[in-house]
Amino acid sequence: MNDSSQSFVKWREILCREHALALSLVCLGVWLHAADSLLVATMMPAIIEDIGGTHLISWTVALYEIGSIVAGAASGLLAMRQGIRIPMIGAALLFAAGCMVSATAPEMWIMLVGRLMQGFGGGGLMALSFVATSLLFPERLMARALGAISTLWGISAFTGPLIGGLFIKYGTWRGGFWFFCLQAIVLAIWVAWKIKPPKSKVAKTPQNRFPILRLACLSLSVILIAYAGVDVSVIWTPIFVGAGVICIVLFLRLDSARDANRLLPLHPISLTDPVGAGLTMVLCFSIATIAVSIYGPLLIILLHGGSALTAGYIIACSSIGWASVAFFISGVPTRYGGQMIATGMALVTLSIFGFVYSISNGPTWLIAIFTTIEGAGFGMAWTFILHRATVLAGPSEIERVSAAIPTIQRLGYALGAAYIGIVANWAGIEERSDTALLGEVGFIIFTACLPIAAVGIIATARFILASERADG
Repeated sequence: MNDSSQSFVKWREILCREHALALSLVCLGVWLHAADSLLVATMMPAIIEDIGGTHLISWTVALYEIGSIVAGAASGLLAMRQGIRIPMIGAALLFAAGCMVSATAPEMWIMLVGRLMQGFGGGGLMALSFVATSLLFPERLMARALGAISTLWGISAFTGPLIGGLFIKYGTWRGGFWFFCLQAIVLAIWVAWKIKPPKSKVAKTPQNRFPILRLACLSLSVILIAYAGVDVSVIWTPIFVGAGVICIVLFLRLDSARDANRLLPLHPISLTDPVGAGLTMVLCFSIATIAVSIYGPLLIILLHGGSALTAGYIIACSSIGWASVAFFISGVPTRYGGQMIATGMALVTLSIFGFVYSISNGPTWLIAIFTTIEGAGFGMAWTFILHRATVLAGPSEIERVSAAIPTIQRLGYALGAAYIGIVANWAGIEERSDTALLGEVGFIIFTACLPIAAVGIIATARFILASERADG
């Protein structure tokens, strides 16, 4: 039997009655997390028009990402102690409760509570869905199950904005949250029915302690920096930012002191340590690129007259560019990894320069092009970043580094949301309704991302040089 025939047999086997329901279950868990952010990004301009809170837009991302980081860290330990059934039901119900809070929110502060709950629930669902994949499928079908999940992630880039846009056009933004709430409740019931306790293969152990203090420091750092932007002042904004930075340093010190239970490698933020340079690169470019997801839809609608659906699909171009380029370069040999990483990060930096001009001046198709370029840059570099970081880490640190990269990425999104919120509120985004003045705000927001990207470029060069020496 040739390779294509074997592939067809494996896909047919995983889609049979025995495995199709399990595949649908884990895909639904991933879908709720993957589509949620694009759905909310599309609906956010309508939410602001209804309940206000322009100065708190960045919090909707920062709190969601912090919830996802904490839930992701907690999920593995909970699965080891309880199996996946109870934690996954709890995550689904918490996500549903967060959607309920957001759907009924009379003001933005209540919406933020809902977004934090959705972050906890969605991050838990994402992590536990991957754990469930290893439990519900035989080893020979694991690759197919993970391939289906990856495909669904790409599909969410198309359908998330579509769902949000349809609710804005034909209904209400509150209906979008109720729609996802219903799906989460269905998932909770489904897990209770499908995953029975006797079938759990996870060994329950009380050995690893949950890193409450470290994650509390990390969460507090983002909250303090985000709060610094609520009411920008010469005195209090630097104080809150400084306190947030201190909390980050404290988190890193506490984490490095726990060799057996570290969340990150020993030098995660560094321009001299090879792995640290790679993680610093990921952190900086995550901070520098989150602005378009937060303020892009609002500025596209207010400055260029685009619809919510148009704005959503422009933001989705990043995911489309990422997935498309990652697919086309999947066969590139790893020896070209340095060139791929350098070119990818250069494209990401180019996209930020493009946003500086296009967000303020348009047209919308130009914004879409630069959004696609941003995603293409990440898609070109990401696989090689993962590979080279794990090679540099060595056998004893492979799993920790592999887990640290998505954690650092989400931390970057959270910190970036907090940082860019300060910039936007300092520029007066809430008070400026005139088109010309909003154009100035857009210019300031994306110009503020360039210094962070510059540090990312330096970290990229250090990471590539270190990995090239290791290969040599």
